[in-house]
Amino acid sequence: MNLQAGLGYICLLCFSFVSTAKGDLQLLSFQPKTLYQYHYTLDVRLDHTSTPSLQGAWLRAEALVQLCSLWRDQDREELLQVQVRDLKAQHEPEEESQDGTRGPPAEIALSQESQAELQQPVFISWSSGKVKAAYGNEAESILISNLKRGITSLLQLQPHAGTAVEEDVSGSCQVTYTVSNHSITKTKDLLSCVKPNSGFASINKIFGLKWQPTSRSQYTVKDNLLQSVLAEESHMVSLSLKSTTGIKISSRQQLQLASRPIPGPAEVTARSLKDALAGMKGQHQPLGMASLPFRRVCTHCPSLRAYLKAFDSQRVKMDTSKAATAWQFQRFIQMLHSAKKRDVLQLLRTAPKEMLPFVVEAAVASQSVASLAALSDFLDFSKMPSSLLEKFLYAAAFSPRPSGQLLHLVLDKLDGKQLAPEVQETGILAMGSLVGKLCHQKLCGLQEVERGVETILRGLRDAEEESEMVIYLLALGNAALPKTIPTLLDHAEEGPTMVAIAAISALQRFPAQHISRKVKQAMRRIFHEKRKSYEKTCRLAAAEILLDKEPLPMDVINILLAANELETEMATFLLLKVQSSLYAHHHYPARKIMKDIMGDPRINNYNFFSKAGISSSFSGPLTVTQDLLSTFGLDLLFSEGGFLRKSVSDFSLLSHGQRLHAAQVTIEAQGMDSTLGENVLEGKEEPELMAGMSAIFFDVQLRPIIFFQGYTDLMAKILLSSGEPTSVVKGNLLLMDHHELIPLQSGFQVAIKLQGSLGLDISADMDVSIWEQELKTSINARGSLAIDFQAELDTPFLQATLRSQTEAETSVQFDTMLRFSSSPVLMCLQLREEQVPYREIFTVSKSAGSQSSTTQKARQGTMPGKEFALHQANSKVCNLLLAAEE
Repeated sequence: MNLQAGLGYICLLCFSFVSTAKGDLQLLSFQPKTLYQYHYTLDVRLDHTSTPSLQGAWLRAEALVQLCSLWRDQDREELLQVQVRDLKAQHEPEEESQDGTRGPPAEIALSQESQAELQQPVFISWSSGKVKAAYGNEAESILISNLKRGITSLLQLQPHAGTAVEEDVSGSCQVTYTVSNHSITKTKDLLSCVKPNSGFASINKIFGLKWQPTSRSQYTVKDNLLQSVLAEESHMVSLSLKSTTGIKISSRQQLQLASRPIPGPAEVTARSLKDALAGMKGQHQPLGMASLPFRRVCTHCPSLRAYLKAFDSQRVKMDTSKAATAWQFQRFIQMLHSAKKRDVLQLLRTAPKEMLPFVVEAAVASQSVASLAALSDFLDFSKMPSSLLEKFLYAAAFSPRPSGQLLHLVLDKLDGKQLAPEVQETGILAMGSLVGKLCHQKLCGLQEVERGVETILRGLRDAEEESEMVIYLLALGNAALPKTIPTLLDHAEEGPTMVAIAAISALQRFPAQHISRKVKQAMRRIFHEKRKSYEKTCRLAAAEILLDKEPLPMDVINILLAANELETEMATFLLLKVQSSLYAHHHYPARKIMKDIMGDPRINNYNFFSKAGISSSFSGPLTVTQDLLSTFGLDLLFSEGGFLRKSVSDFSLLSHGQRLHAAQVTIEAQGMDSTLGENVLEGKEEPELMAGMSAIFFDVQLRPIIFFQGYTDLMAKILLSSGEPTSVVKGNLLLMDHHELIPLQSGFQVAIKLQGSLGLDISADMDVSIWEQELKTSINARGSLAIDFQAELDTPFLQATLRSQTEAETSVQFDTMLRFSSSPVLMCLQLREEQVPYREIFTVSKSAGSQSSTTQKARQGTMPGKEFALHQANSKVCNLLLAAEE
């Protein structure tokens, strides 16, 4: 042996040693002129997570998979033929025996067409475990083609450890390999998979789904030959708000070398892979590795055409607080999804007056091309009543996943028309909400979005009245676009009081990451009045941004120090705001900073916190579950004369890192001091007598409502009052709208569908008695919720649907009573919830061949009503005032 050969031999030994030390296996291959036969088994199971006693759906399939190498080149790329033979499928029997056990699995008869398609071979370009491409018949049914993709994906592996991005039936996914002796373990990160977009989801993740998948495959390789594959995966899909309502999907595939290889077809002589394929029988087009989306044809879905024929006998009851109406709302949306424009237009034109708002809301929620086109023809903004037009605009604003076409429709209806003020204002706010939601969907580049933003900014520039500017600023708050922050800062610092407050409230809508150093500097100038003086509510709003949006210790300390120089009520409010942060468990950064500062005895002492005002600020949990924290907060700011200046009631939902303002109602009153004979502080301008309300629901700012403005208006409304409360919002909303295809490694898919509708009726009332010196406010919220959650499994042999339906009805009352005749002012707050009836229905439907079955279980109950104890001092005052009322 010469020196060069010896060195080469030593290097080869070293390489082999290093590879073995790392656990790598030698390159995989299939020998030519050899037929490899593998026994293939597949198990798929779907179950309800909340009702283990209800049997789910189960499918088992067995087949013989034949594999042979037909061609290879010098770079070890091979053309493999994969063929499925003798497939048999079974599903679980429906009937139980007397002892509660089930019989043997029931055979599923396959159609001759399915058998023929299954036996058509598929060809793959394969190189030592890597599937580079697949070829087959594009005309095959999607379900059969996907099953073959699932089998060929089992051949996707690598013989050495490491992390890579692979493309298989699940899409393009990150996988991690570990190698030990003759075993290869592949762990696939299904959350990383990039696959064709075939669904949609609500923008707000609180109203979405949680998907927790796992995937692990075990390969056994011996003598460069694949001996077996065991691939297991599981998927837990549940509601974000209630993880106990969900579906568990389990899938298991196994490929086992059945016997020793036997003689197979000869290799094809060809210069290239393309030439080799050309020599095969039939047409073999390139096939994508990822499974193709399959849409089940619904044979029992409601039809709008059929509904129109029986229209007179099927009118919808319009009580939005009843669950039956919420279910009807979803049914209408489903009908409109597949309806033609002429049928939608006929429904809009023939619907009775009391039902028309319901139909308009459903047409907006469906967002089908036909429905939006019908609405465009039907809605005449120059003739129709304002209430119906506002209904349309609010339905658009609350859309869980609006489209560019919906914004286009709103813009066209508002463009260049002389509209009633309430319609114009609602339209501007709706425009802001649509712009913001489209940008959340990464659609900021749409022409409609750019046009909407420019419309709002141009309207703000051209506005002459303060009330007009306020609406445009609130619309920017609905949109929450970072590029509009400089505009909001300019109006916050330089605008008149109403404008400045609106601009700051719009800034409060932005997430903390957008409250930059520049924004905080502006808020400091406003609160500390560095450039000019500001009204107290304006200063407090600026302080709230500094305290709520990732507060800095410096800002907290400076606000506490400044409180010593403020009026009593303003100082009391700020100090309680700081103290309430100590108990805000859902806001850990702020809580920690406040706790550290309050540990300093120079600040946390009687001198700082001995203010004798009656203003207050507190928040606390209402409901706590493993998935949801609902909180209630109440801020009350009084004037120095003891009259309510501003109250803010906030109901928030926090779930898995997401936060939603479910409801925020602000009631403001000014000028009460001078009206009731109190002296206005020296140097202060006497404000006009006014009371109004502003509300945010599900992160959408509604049009502000003025109860009265001026003493004359107040007296007129007292004398002419009908005693009826003011409607804040009434209608039906689609909160949850989710459709997703989950590809299984077997090639099958599970379609996840979620719809959740809310019927809402919220009214507010304010009663001012000058003679009794009392102020009463009442907010009544009645609602119904209907949630429909489905999982559909589609295979060539079995169709299965697991469905969970949940409904509930509730009513919440929030009352405030203030008596000014005593000193200090007495105030009573009452928050109570009526009993909540609920019902859940779980269904399993299966269809195999000519046989079908449906099983169902239900449970219902009533959660008792309760009155929330807000704090001890409030309870004492309520007992006193309510006893006097009796």
